[in-house]
Amino acid sequence: MKRRKILLYLALLVPLFFWVQQTTPVAAADDDWTPVATLGVTLTDSQKQQTLSTLTAPLNNASYTTLTVDGNTLVKYLNSTGDNFTSSSNVYSSALVQKTSSGSGINVKILDYNGKNNITTITADQYKNAALTAGVTDANIYVTSAVPIDGSGALAGVYAAFAKNGDTLSSSQISAGQSELNTLSDITQANKDKDGYSDAQLNNAVAGAKEEMAKKGSNITVNQITTIVNNQLTQNNLTNVITSTQKQQIINILVKVRDSGALKSNSFQDQASNVASNIKSGAKNIFSHLNTAQNQNFIQRLWAQILSFFQSIISWITSLL
Repeated sequence: MKRRKILLYLALLVPLFFWVQQTTPVAAADDDWTPVATLGVTLTDSQKQQTLSTLTAPLNNASYTTLTVDGNTLVKYLNSTGDNFTSSSNVYSSALVQKTSSGSGINVKILDYNGKNNITTITADQYKNAALTAGVTDANIYVTSAVPIDGSGALAGVYAAFAKNGDTLSSSQISAGQSELNTLSDITQANKDKDGYSDAQLNNAVAGAKEEMAKKGSNITVNQITTIVNNQLTQNNLTNVITSTQKQQIINILVKVRDSGALKSNSFQDQASNVASNIKSGAKNIFSHLNTAQNQNFIQRLWAQILSFFQSIISWITSLL
């Protein structure tokens, strides 16, 4: 009888162990922060309605507020890095920003508009890294556009959404984030047809570099940043893919990140780690084939967890005999 009970417990516990390992917690909304839907000023009335319907679907009927993103918004948030938006610039790309529970990280999803992805240039991972540098923490960000467009308006809307809720982001960090976005977008456009390259690898390398920089602190030197970049490019199998000029561009934007004051934030390291994990999770088919120290460490940790689990089961069974 005792042996049958033990076997029954094992039959129940083993599937539970693997379920726990594979289940990803869902980030809960921050009830003190009202979600904001940002709408491009150039949208027609019908486009606004469809855009709102698309953006707010993930809210499951929760309340939200709206704001209009116009040329002045683009000028305010994006022109500091050399963009030449004017007060009369068209804005189509739109976003919804929902703050989530502490530690949940920055999650970005580009939503199809009537079945089509109209964000032509900026990727979800590029949005994540720019938002991280700008000082965004723990948020779900949804982006869409009624017409094919690069997606800059949505990013400006994200910053404006935080300001609307009383969380004004640092202008120097926003500027650094915009420089980062432009640089990473250019590098991806230049390498997108190369074998062994993906935007996810590049953005994971940059997020990983920011995490390592945060560990060093705001006094990190350019030489230390260079070493970190070299290591991250190696870990992401990009050393022989991107050019020396592009590598220097990455170093330059990370120096701007340091100079912006982003590394002084207590949460920056954790947020960067979450972004990197989020990127890898969204591109498992790519990262599962990279023989990186990061992946090896993950496998070692997983195996240690499995061994520990079964050792505890054996000890428990022994105590019953």
